[in-house]
Amino acid sequence: MTKKFFGTDGIRGKTGSFPITPDFFVKIGFAAGLVLTKHHNKKTNPTVVIGKDTRISGYMFESALESGFAAAGVDVYLTGPLPTPAIAYITQMLNADIGVSITASHNPFDDNGIKLFSKSGSKLSENIEREIENIAEESLKIQPAHKLGKARRLDDARDKYIQFCLSTFPKNLTLKGLKIVLDCAHGATYRTAPAVFRELGVDITVINDNPDGLNINQDAGSIHPAFLQKAVLEKNADVGIAFDGDGDRLIMVDGKGQLVDGDQVLYLILKLYQQQKIMSGGVVGTLMTNLAFEEKCRELDIPFLRADVGDKYVAEALRKNKWLIGGENSGHIVLLDKHSTGDGIISALQLLAFLVLNEVSLNNALKELPMYPQELINIPQNQQLDLDSKQISLLIEEANQMMDMKGRILIRPSGTQPIIRVMTEGPDSQMVSKSVQFLAENIEGLNPTEK
Repeated sequence: MTKKFFGTDGIRGKTGSFPITPDFFVKIGFAAGLVLTKHHNKKTNPTVVIGKDTRISGYMFESALESGFAAAGVDVYLTGPLPTPAIAYITQMLNADIGVSITASHNPFDDNGIKLFSKSGSKLSENIEREIENIAEESLKIQPAHKLGKARRLDDARDKYIQFCLSTFPKNLTLKGLKIVLDCAHGATYRTAPAVFRELGVDITVINDNPDGLNINQDAGSIHPAFLQKAVLEKNADVGIAFDGDGDRLIMVDGKGQLVDGDQVLYLILKLYQQQKIMSGGVVGTLMTNLAFEEKCRELDIPFLRADVGDKYVAEALRKNKWLIGGENSGHIVLLDKHSTGDGIISALQLLAFLVLNEVSLNNALKELPMYPQELINIPQNQQLDLDSKQISLLIEEANQMMDMKGRILIRPSGTQPIIRVMTEGPDSQMVSKSVQFLAENIEGLNPTEK
């Protein structure tokens, strides 16, 4: 039986353990190259763009992927450290057949993985991923010497991506006068993000922009926002922006040091799209999107759809419905009129455009969207536990009654870790807390053999 390597967001794992080893990356590069060759009908070799974040293992895996693709007869373009959304853009710009970002996103430095993009800049379909997995388990049979791929460095990739980001900001607006703190998580945005915001006239303070290969996401960036909150208050800044390690998502902080999550960012961008009269159709959230956001969309008479957790599924739902805008509360924002994939820098620019256009602070802009309290507890996953069982249904019914049937409950397995996520939300914080504790304790104590 074929081993499934791909998760909801590419391949990710601990460096040095299966499958995250150099020989595995050679096989993935070779397998992906063979799939490309199979679907490639030109006389020239297929092409791939390979980028990476700032992890120390990225150099090793970059060489391994390069070897695998070249062995399959694919020409390789190497960008060096760049945000994941930049790889999606460069892939489209060069009309390459596939793009690969070597990254483990928000994970610690000793993890690594890959995210793959199609030539249109969207995440690869699951069918193509399965095809790559099937070939990756076979023995390598490299192309003869005259058909091997060649590799070259793209020295101007960063500059082209910076200009692309700038092109998404309204030309009639400026960010001069804004004081912003950028937290680059010692990751892939450490050069691109400061350059973009300086070009637009922002008075910026940059923190966590000195990657050494080991410090990516370490007490920094979107998963450790406390340092950004402190810096915003110390610098008396208007806004704080924190990216994750590969730059495809963001979390923000207002001038009072309060966190602003992806749902709130998405809401203000939605308001901007309405003002600019470019709103088309509805909005896609996920199973984790705050109930207050859904109710606000209903109030504004905007269709709202929940997709599975993962920006890949948000983008797929948007394309299926021919809508433009969606996102996750974790900070992945997908704006298909701006980019083919989630991009932290571009998302931040759109929110800032809303603030400047309306001459309003981030804190005041969000007063019309009070978020419901939401609590999440992770419990160890028992593979035998049936989340659709009658026992679980009865527990959910009882928890709903605790919240007077005014809240929302979500119980789901994690897509990246061996845990079950138990989440409740609603207008009453005490009832939300009581119900999530009740569910977590009872689900963890269930006998998996009883139905």
